[in-house]
Amino acid sequence: MKPLPSGLPVRQFPAWCLAVTGLLLMGSCENDLRQINMTSTPDTLSVETILDMEVAQSENGKLTLKLTGPRMESYEGDDPYIEFPEGVHVVFYDTLKRMKSELSANYGISYEKRNVMEARGNVVVINHLKNEQLNTEHLIWDRNKKIIYSEVFVKVTTPDKTIFGENGLTSDEQFESWKLKKVRGDIRVSKEKF
Repeated sequence: MKPLPSGLPVRQFPAWCLAVTGLLLMGSCENDLRQINMTSTPDTLSVETILDMEVAQSENGKLTLKLTGPRMESYEGDDPYIEFPEGVHVVFYDTLKRMKSELSANYGISYEKRNVMEARGNVVVINHLKNEQLNTEHLIWDRNKKIIYSEVFVKVTTPDKTIFGENGLTSDEQFESWKLKKVRGDIRVSKEKF
């Protein structure tokens, strides 16, 4: 089966969210110091900017994910957040260093105190192992409620069908149990289910 175009699997989005937050808080990235700009003035929020960011995470010496983005900005204040204003791309690997899933979006943001993460603009989530893809313009992970949802149009493509959710979707954090809102598309149903 030919893999679908670039993005992370639907079932891996929570891991991406957790990984982004953890990696950014741990500061485990390398950058040319000439490309890092930190500013703080009484009239603005504190800002840390990292250009051409690439972060790799490993567990037990094995690569588990790689996060890249042209620009990452960290803001402090009453509602601190980390922003990827020019896009974000995350690739997850299995224990044999094979790409298993990926997520890409034109914009990403994580609100640290609220425990909410969002991906916006041409959000593509691909599960390479299942050859499945989710496309939407806005995806939210509420870590407090342990749910992932979208309230805008979503498209789920599998090897044998394409399903649309006119009003988005809701899911548990692992995307093991998800449902589309106002569904349309061709869906095959087994006679055994009736």
